[in-house]
Amino acid sequence: MNFIERKKEKEDAKMLSPLVWAYIGDGIYEMFVRMNLVNHSNAKPNKLHKQAIEFVSAKAQADILKKIENQLSEKELEIVKRGRNVQNHHVAKNANVADYAMSTAFEALIGYLYLMKEDERLKEILNLSIKVIKDNSNT
Repeated sequence: MNFIERKKEKEDAKMLSPLVWAYIGDGIYEMFVRMNLVNHSNAKPNKLHKQAIEFVSAKAQADILKKIENQLSEKELEIVKRGRNVQNHHVAKNANVADYAMSTAFEALIGYLYLMKEDERLKEILNLSIKVIKDNSNT
């Protein structure tokens, strides 16, 4: 993602709201999922979209976070907690409140790592997320 300029200094990025981290994380995660699907499939866009939903739904993201939580650092767990507990006045249309809070926490972690330019760790977590979803669909 080097073509997308990250102008915020790390100290400024740390001070952003967890909802801003989640906003960025949502876009980064969706792009990663879409590229992963395109790179590993010859499917048409409609099918790719349906496949992407398996990865980007609030329930899927909540499940991912629950499965990788034990692999997160103290700092990452702190970011997750802040993302989960942030006051979000958005109404989840296809998710329960708990899954929506966990998916916001997951997106906040992705956004935080991206803004902090922790690209290697971000890549590890994104790849773990794909593995979790694929493992879930094989069971």
